Amino acid sequence: MTMTLNILYFASLADEAGCDQETVTVMPPITLPELFAQLNEKHNFSRPQSQLRVALNDNFANWEVRLCDGDKIAFIPPVAGG
Repeated sequence: MTMTLNILYFASLADEAGCDQETVTVMPPITLPELFAQLNEKHNFSRPQSQLRVALNDNFANWEVRLCDGDKIAFIPPVAGG
């Protein structure tokens, strides 16, 4: 059994991924750190997980939540204001 997740990238992560969103298929159960590690292998992000905020289904989330099929996950690096 697999599940499909919708991933959103912002700022430098979008640049490094070459897209601002993608859909991935993963094997459950999976946590956000495990998902980020898989995506980091694919995209080789310059920022570690510890420097990122994460949102799950439009709300900031704890990194240790388990994900469900169809979830929308946003990885958000620190951004400078202007």
